[in-house]
Amino acid sequence: MRTALLLAFACVAFAAPRKVLIVDGQNNHKWQETTPVMKKILEDTGLFQVDVATAPPKGADISAFRPKFKDYAVVLSNYSDFGGGSVWPEQTQRDFEEYVRNGGGFVSVHAADNAFPNWLEYNKMIAIGGWMGRDEKSGPYVRWRNGKIERDTTPGKGGHHGRPHEYKVAVRDTKHPIVKGLPAEWMHAKDELYDSLRGPAENLAVLATAYSDKSTGGTGEHEPALMTISYGKGRVFHTILGHDVPAMQCAGFIVTLQRGVEWAATGKVTQKVPKDFPTAGKLSVR
Repeated sequence: MRTALLLAFACVAFAAPRKVLIVDGQNNHKWQETTPVMKKILEDTGLFQVDVATAPPKGADISAFRPKFKDYAVVLSNYSDFGGGSVWPEQTQRDFEEYVRNGGGFVSVHAADNAFPNWLEYNKMIAIGGWMGRDEKSGPYVRWRNGKIERDTTPGKGGHHGRPHEYKVAVRDTKHPIVKGLPAEWMHAKDELYDSLRGPAENLAVLATAYSDKSTGGTGEHEPALMTISYGKGRVFHTILGHDVPAMQCAGFIVTLQRGVEWAATGKVTQKVPKDFPTAGKLSVR
């Protein structure tokens, strides 16, 4: 009996890491620099084994690009067809829809929410996105107003940001596993603050927002910064943070990405909030 218990505990202690696939290869941001950073961020936890699927470059034949999504617990997108890049082949799109709908985890990082404006199911997965011709036909703006989320159907373009700057992130859903235990507000390193994102906004929960100050070229609105979306049986974590490597060195980005990927994989978060997590008055860069 004792031996059986020890074996059971050993199996738990040495459980195999969850497999994560980062998809990149095209992006209007420097994916060649940011993918290795995110790979290390995730592998440093000991919870994840990370592979990378790199699509052919812009202008090349992408018809054979068909990652085996179903082999992974989570797919993290560092991909965007912004600026004339390549849309995934139709079969790859269908594979991805089936993967997430049937329970696969998906994480959208920063410019991945610029991608695929005409792919309806992808836009349902990310809930809101920007640029690439998005407008009121794409769905509402989503803002935090008067202590709650408001869907704003005002006509206008989707997607904008002011000049990069340090800004506060405010937690709005303190009970969600990804942000539970984080400070109510914390400073994020210099980064783009996406605003005016719009889309289907279905099955969306906003975990945290950031104030897009007009003094930095923003909207004067509290914009969604960290989100979760349900798509079929799948769990989606969407973060607007992470424009470049310096932004990804913020402990706030690192910890929320690690916890967001774990939640997308399992629906739970086992990672503790580290002592160096930023506060409302102090940045923390690793």
